Amino acid sequence: MFICVIFDRIAPQINHSDMKKLYLLLISIIIVTSASAQKIDRSKFIKDSLDNYINRSMTSWRIPGVAVCIVKDNKVVMMKGYGIKELGLNNKVDENTLFMIGSNTKAFTATALAMLQTEGKLSLDDKVTKYLPQWKLEDPLATQMAIVRDLLCHRIGFRTFQGDFTFYNTDLTRDQVMEKMSHVHAAYPFRTKWGYTNSAFLTAGQIIPVVTGKPWETYLRENIFAPLGMGNTLALTSDIMKSLNRTVPHTLVNGQLTTIPYCQIDGLAPAGAISSSVNDMSKWVMALLNDGKVGQRQVIPAQAIKLTREPQDIVGEDEHPNGEVDYSLYGLGWELENYSNHRVVMHTGGVNGYVSSVTLLTQDHLGISILTSTDQKGHFEALE
Repeated sequence: MFICVIFDRIAPQINHSDMKKLYLLLISIIIVTSASAQKIDRSKFIKDSLDNYINRSMTSWRIPGVAVCIVKDNKVVMMKGYGIKELGLNNKVDENTLFMIGSNTKAFTATALAMLQTEGKLSLDDKVTKYLPQWKLEDPLATQMAIVRDLLCHRIGFRTFQGDFTFYNTDLTRDQVMEKMSHVHAAYPFRTKWGYTNSAFLTAGQIIPVVTGKPWETYLRENIFAPLGMGNTLALTSDIMKSLNRTVPHTLVNGQLTTIPYCQIDGLAPAGAISSSVNDMSKWVMALLNDGKVGQRQVIPAQAIKLTREPQDIVGEDEHPNGEVDYSLYGLGWELENYSNHRVVMHTGGVNGYVSSVTLLTQDHLGISILTSTDQKGHFEALE
């Protein structure tokens, strides 16, 4: 309970970096709780202390709807919706309610391409122009050298979000976004610095239809969503409005919480357009923690999962809540960290009116998914 009180006191002041630390602190609580099972009733902790914290934090952060899922040792130990789907209406969030997951879409895109490599249909080290000969960057040498892997780990020379907001929430097609990338003057020389680039992930996603003959959204639905049993998950923003069990996005306007329109991000879909529920996300997380297996079925090749978790770039240093300082790395669609000798594979995501977090502790067989229906900046400051 002491930790929960501390969370409530610091929550309204936190920024994006501190939110990552807060999630890691939550993870450490669960690890300690799991390790002390003889002394602490884990189910009682989850039911009482964690429940109370989440309800109080929703008030502190002014979040109308939240859904949380914790899986441990291939079992769901907590799955619950909190709050309401839309401000002013008494329609409660449940475990099947849809939220946009923003950049947690990237892990699906990277995994799909890694799957195609394991099937021998492409190589992540192939040049981008092998599949997309029309694609180019302003620097001809960068265009010639860029490989698929570069797109998936944010190292094409763009500064973080450079150009992204020109393409974001527009009616530009994916091909038009790729064309406009050639007019962006990269902030850094090619491959010299890490810079988070949504349009690069879009470009990577556009390789999938070239290789498979199916659009990105169809490939994901047939090869990841359906085999995992993620029957409610939607690949495109345009589809969420057709769902009966969905949240609506919220933000603060002049200090007042209000609903806003869904962002139009299908032109960048492979970077951030998926909508899902914690029930569906639990199936994704459990498969990732179980080397791609669902029961005895190998849905995702274990090698494909391993490929996405191989460090590609040093993003910077992170100071954790326990005082440890370590490097923050980036794989393919995943942030990679070390926390008290526990490997952390995680990502956050945000689009207008939504933020989310997915965290995996692979050694501990522990996964946490958190979906929220506001982009309140005290909760997350960065658009992922």
